[in-house]
Amino acid sequence: MGPLPAPSCTQRITWKGLLLTASLLNFWNPPTTAEVTIEAQPPKVSEGKDVLLLVHNLPQNLPGYFWYKGEMTDLYHYIISYIVDGKIIIYGPAYSGRETVYSNASLLIQNVTRKDAGTYTLHIIKRGDETREEIRHFTFTLYLETPKPYISSSNLNPREAMEAVRLICDPETLDASYLWWMNGQSLPVTHRLQLSKTNRTLYLFGVTKYIAGPYECEIRNPVSASRSDPVTLNLL
Repeated sequence: MGPLPAPSCTQRITWKGLLLTASLLNFWNPPTTAEVTIEAQPPKVSEGKDVLLLVHNLPQNLPGYFWYKGEMTDLYHYIISYIVDGKIIIYGPAYSGRETVYSNASLLIQNVTRKDAGTYTLHIIKRGDETREEIRHFTFTLYLETPKPYISSSNLNPREAMEAVRLICDPETLDASYLWWMNGQSLPVTHRLQLSKTNRTLYLFGVTKYIAGPYECEIRNPVSASRSDPVTLNLL
């Protein structure tokens, strides 16, 4: 995803602009229409990458719009705003230096960190006989790159057909799913193999040479997947 072109002319305004913005907020009345929508590009966001909060169906002839971190539209959570007349950009206390607002109200966040994940609020000001507004919330989840897993075992040297073995896919990883492979293929359907509810643990009952492996496990989330080195049981 390439960055959108930056506004052709901007002015950097800090605390004086913020005070003006804060005073204007006192005259705005609450909202709402269902027209404006926001989507993340890419839809699945990974740490260290960029994400664009793309705004759709933005009304025409707007005075300006504001972005906030979280659901509160107060000065403390104020990131950045764009004033259409004069193409003025105002930076707030929540601005990290990695956010860019565009003339279509979309917000680019570069080099996303864990602290960036969560809810963002777009505050749109409309022209009219009376000052009106529209507020939209959008939340995205940050997915971490999955670590390379490894298989730990309660017993790598079981007595054939006599002992049970427990294989665990480590490390335990949040917001991830676990898959298992035997001989490079999906697990066969047999009463001798049983997975835990989370799929992280594989139980082998009465191990025979037919289910001795090699075994691999995989950790997967919406942005990445990693597979372990193979492990083979040594039957006694």
